[in-house]
Amino acid sequence: MFRWAKALPGLIVSGLLLAGPASAQAGGDWSPQTFTLSNGLQAVVLPDHRAPVVTHMMWYRVGSADETPGKAGLAHFLEHLMFKATDTLPAGEYFRTIARNGGQANAGTSYDFTNYHLRIAKDRLPQMMRMEADRMVNLRLAEEEVTPERNVVLGERRQSVDSQPAAVLDEMVWARLYPGHPYAIPVIGPENEIAALSREDALGWYREWYGPENAILVVSGDITAAELEPLAKDIYGAIAPRGDLKRRALPEVKPLAASVEVQHSDSKVRQTLWQRIWIGAPLGHPDAAALQVGMQILGGGRTSRLYRELVEGGKAVSVLAWAYEMEAPGPAGLSIEPAQGVSLDALKARSMAIVDTFIAEGPAEEELARAKKTLAAKRIFQRDNQVEMANWYGVQLTAGLTLEQIADREALVGGLTAADVRTVMKRYLSGVNHVDALLLPETQ
Repeated sequence: MFRWAKALPGLIVSGLLLAGPASAQAGGDWSPQTFTLSNGLQAVVLPDHRAPVVTHMMWYRVGSADETPGKAGLAHFLEHLMFKATDTLPAGEYFRTIARNGGQANAGTSYDFTNYHLRIAKDRLPQMMRMEADRMVNLRLAEEEVTPERNVVLGERRQSVDSQPAAVLDEMVWARLYPGHPYAIPVIGPENEIAALSREDALGWYREWYGPENAILVVSGDITAAELEPLAKDIYGAIAPRGDLKRRALPEVKPLAASVEVQHSDSKVRQTLWQRIWIGAPLGHPDAAALQVGMQILGGGRTSRLYRELVEGGKAVSVLAWAYEMEAPGPAGLSIEPAQGVSLDALKARSMAIVDTFIAEGPAEEELARAKKTLAAKRIFQRDNQVEMANWYGVQLTAGLTLEQIADREALVGGLTAADVRTVMKRYLSGVNHVDALLLPETQ
């Protein structure tokens, strides 16, 4: 079950299945370094000296969950408009400059954050930082830029959500899983609210949330904190703090009052999909690591219990168990496609019997060891990608975690026992209300 707001032009998933890099990253080359400027901007450097390239990400602690009623999609709308004119750059010059220098740029909006990132040769980084600092405080939105971009966002919604049956079902699920909470509202926003967003709305959002004291800079690649800090002080340190920016106050995620089922059918659907979704653990919670390990054992790959019994047993064509870690408790669930001729009722019954047995018995030591190794392998592969490394840290830093807490993750996973995993899986999946979701061909 995925939920996203499309970026320029890529995608960023708003609920991330996290499996990050190793604790404090054992080799000195990989150790994260940090400093904070006098205006409140925190910087984290993730050295990787294999090539003279850097990935620069500016994260803001604001996302769609911070929007006011009736203004859904505003965070994502401003993300688009941040690439327009400033006091010193005409519209379009940001992308043209990056292209002339051989770089790549993108951006993304989530419930919990907005980020802007680019990859560039190390010697071009100062110029890119000056452009980023410029748009942090000098964005100038002309009406002739705002209206066409709003139409772009509307087209994006029609393409990535309204014409995609799975995305339509996804919005239905989140609305029922998080009633009364901002997570119930799509990141991209509903069409009628996007269409009503104005230049004044965008500028108001910019003034309320964008400033150095609400930003985190993450730079990965061929650079150290000793090299970046003078640049950051000169370029970003020259920006005075806004002083009156808003601060996030997410409401509590309440347990579901009852289990519910949602259905969506469409002529474009060729394969029935059944999902069962619970509310999981938030980023940094003591239960989060055990929940990830448990879901890996339950349905994380070809050696998982659900795969062996359902796919290899001919009852399903695909299975997946997952848990999204977000600032507030994210969803955790199962996604299963039945094999031809297998009834949904029989599939649900057999799937939940496997879950119940797992909760009753806990994982075998072999399963537990294999899951830990799998998650460790994911962390190692993430080290090989500057963007993934910067994303891994940025998501957690914007949620309020410290570098020490991020580093402790590997040790926490490594120390989990079978009893730990069993206890946590029981807490979140047994006797707890949930949302069942069915994606069906139109004939059904």
